[in-house]
Order: sequence, then structure tokens, then C-alpha cells
Amino acid sequence: MSTSSVLYDHPGPRARIRNTVLSVIFGVAVLALLYWLYRKFDQAGQWEAWLWKPFADPKTWTQFVLPGLWATLKAASVGMLLSLAFGIIFAVGRLSEHWWISVPAGAVVEFFRAVPLLLMIFFVFYGLPWVLKQPVSAFWAVVIGLTLYNGSVLAEAFRAGIRSVPSGQSEAAYAIGMRKTQVMQLILIPQAARAMLPIIVSQLVVLLKDTALGYIVAYPELLQRGVNDLAANYGNIIPAAMVIAVIYIVINSLLTWFAGWLDRRSRTRAFRVPRQTAPAGTPGATPEGGATVTEPQG
Repeated sequence: MSTSSVLYDHPGPRARIRNTVLSVIFGVAVLALLYWLYRKFDQAGQWEAWLWKPFADPKTWTQFVLPGLWATLKAASVGMLLSLAFGIIFAVGRLSEHWWISVPAGAVVEFFRAVPLLLMIFFVFYGLPWVLKQPVSAFWAVVIGLTLYNGSVLAEAFRAGIRSVPSGQSEAAYAIGMRKTQVMQLILIPQAARAMLPIIVSQLVVLLKDTALGYIVAYPELLQRGVNDLAANYGNIIPAAMVIAVIYIVINSLLTWFAGWLDRRSRTRAFRVPRQTAPAGTPGATPEGGATVTEPQG
């Protein structure tokens, strides 16, 4: 059964005609909007060749775009790993039966969800040095801010995913003698992560785009280097913004594709039926211990 048939009923003949008509109307409206935008940019002279010529120069990519892309990917990668770890730890903490663990974990999650990310990055870069008595680099200011905010959001996603797992599975695990740590690690968290994968991917995409807020501490990420610095040298802010937007779209599309591939692979492995084996020495067993199937003699 396909995924689409699980989510909704197949449309009838009239519904298919209505959906086709609406799709055509929406497509025509989108094309009209794109043409209107093209005409407006053309009237403003944004399609002139000299504005786009810098992107044919390798120095534009090696000095501005690629260094900014590397800085963005580096901060996003570290932030994603730390956010996932933060989310899992605090989701488990909020689900703890001990109030002295669940209450502080809930307070931390709610606090960092409420504080704007821009303010958090600003505070880590300018305020934390007063506590540590040493400066904090722009990279770690961005990463720490991304981790605290997105990790708190992911913690709520994981908590909802864990609670969505039928209680009978954990009860069965406790019945065979598994400890709570084993139940969380082996049963609840893997299923919650698979169930909440769309929300997790969406939040990681948000995290990647939020690296652009590193401009507040002069972190040389993709938007800063590829739009602000590049336009300051060539005066082509609109073409630069378009090129950088395409790069963001490609990166986020690859991230979404990878998540879909990972989801399909995990589902395939989850529903794979293991090969039946028989102990060595039993009738019909192979030397390696696998059972053979013989047809009945008639």
C-alpha cells in the first residue's frame, strides 16, 4: 500500500477533474507572477550583463561564495549534531519519573525556546566572556545559539514522538526484564526518531538557514560573504541574493532527499523478515545451521 493511500482516500472522477483544474489555474498564476517579477527586475536593469559578470570570475567563488558556504556548512553540521544530542537528552529528562530531573529539564527547554535566537547568539558572544573571563569566537557563538534553540525545539519533538509510541511496547519490554535505559535506547527513541523524522528534518533545515543570523557577530557565513561582501565590491546585491538563494535551495533539497532516503532505508530494514535457522544437528539443517525446505514425498 502506498503512503498516499494511507493518508487519504483516492479521489473520484469529479474530484480528479477539480484537482486538475485547480492545478492548472495555480500553475498559470505562478507563471504570471514569475513573469511579473521578471518584468519588474528588467525595468530596474537587474538583468544587465555587468551585474552578472562577476559570477563568471573564479575569484568571486574562491574569495566570497565558497568560503562563506564552507563556514555555513561547518556551523550547521556541528549545530545539527549538538542539537540532536541536546534534544534527545532533554526529551528523556522531561520524561523522567524523578521531579528533580524533569522539572529542571522542562525549565531549560521552555526558556531556550522562548528566547529569540538572534538575542541568544548576541549574548553568548558579548555576555559569556564576562563569565568565562575569555573571549568566545564567532563560530562557537553561532553554534551554541543554534544548539540551545533548535535543541529545545527538537526536545519537544522527541518527547511527543516517544509518547506517541504505544504503551504496550514499553510494558512488554519491562515484562521481560529490560531496564528503563534499555527501553528508551532500544525501543522508544528509535521509533520516535522514525516517526518524527519530517519534523526533525524541517527543524534542521531551519537550523541551516539560521546560520545567516551569525552576521550579528560578524561570522563569515554564506549570506554575509556571498551577498553583503560581494555586493559591497561589485554593486550587484539583487543578482548576488538570487545566486545565494539558489545555493540554499540546493543544500536544503539535498538534506530533504537524504532524510527521505534514510527513512525509506530504515523502514525497509525494520520490516525485513529474518531468515529462519535451525540448530545444527537437527534434521534438514545445513552445516552452517540454516534450515532447508524439502518438498513432501507423495
